[in-house]
Amino acid sequence: MTLLWPEWLWTLLALPLLVLVYLRLLARRKKNNVRLASVAIVRQALGSGPGWRRHVPPLVLLTAIALLLFATTRPVVKLKLPARDQTIILAMDVSGSMRATDVKPNRMVAAQEAAKAFTAGLPRNVRIGVVSFAGTAAVVQAPTHSREDVVAAIDRFQMQRATAIGSGLILSLATLFPDAGIDLSQITGARAMPGSPDDKKDKKPFEPVEPGSYGSAAVILLTDGQRTTGPDPMEAAKMAAERGVKVFTVGIGTKAGETIGFEGWSMRVRLDEETLKSIATATRANYFYAGTAEDLKQVYQGLSSRLVVETKETEVSALFAAAGALLVVLAAGLSVWWFGRVL
Repeated sequence: MTLLWPEWLWTLLALPLLVLVYLRLLARRKKNNVRLASVAIVRQALGSGPGWRRHVPPLVLLTAIALLLFATTRPVVKLKLPARDQTIILAMDVSGSMRATDVKPNRMVAAQEAAKAFTAGLPRNVRIGVVSFAGTAAVVQAPTHSREDVVAAIDRFQMQRATAIGSGLILSLATLFPDAGIDLSQITGARAMPGSPDDKKDKKPFEPVEPGSYGSAAVILLTDGQRTTGPDPMEAAKMAAERGVKVFTVGIGTKAGETIGFEGWSMRVRLDEETLKSIATATRANYFYAGTAEDLKQVYQGLSSRLVVETKETEVSALFAAAGALLVVLAAGLSVWWFGRVL
């Protein structure tokens, strides 16, 4: 907790003074009591005195004043609140090795089912986009609120050869920032079209931000292999970090590497965990390994709860002021109930 106006803490010094005033009033009241010859007769007539209840309303009132004075310091705390205008890009590997059956029924089906369950569990205000990558990358579904369109896009995956992790990540960034002028020539192989002089005048120079500071979007990158073509994944991670976008990486399949055969051909695949961990670290995100279909579902469930909230610094002066006001009412109510007067 931090205080916007810490100098107002000096007002809390009034609390000991109020305690001294209260004790002085009690002493004066005791001194002014009438001395009677037979105290027993008075006690019998009046019954038992207020006892400890006499001090409860003043104590509650003192606590209320303390809360109200503390509210003037404008305390600020970090709270986890539902994220607004959130966009999540699912960047998913569709290389041929995703046919492997070490994750039942196979890696691709397990990834599709986990992604669809993840999509269904997100709040409706979250937009979801889908990017697939193998030898090349493609936007299968632009960011949308329609869960039906996202599910249909995931079901349309077509497997290809090779693995271009960097291409998938760069295209995900271009999808999040369509007007940022991200160079896609490394992905498409085509030369970037030169802009007009007016475009160059209006275009502001790119200024990197703190890694992980962009709270309105995130990328979840899933792969079962290592880069075989396309841009360097770490260069793509650097682009994401400079834009403040967190890239959560998910590894699925064999860590040590094995030869996978399919319809007469075979290929050796190995999960490049070091690169995936480095991508996540560079963007202030996390890496997750999923060895089974159930592990993959749990990873996506954990990401769902993590991505739909954001931590914000929020001023809570009103909460302290409201608590103080309620205690004032409580102190007055107890005093009227027990003694028939307001304090």
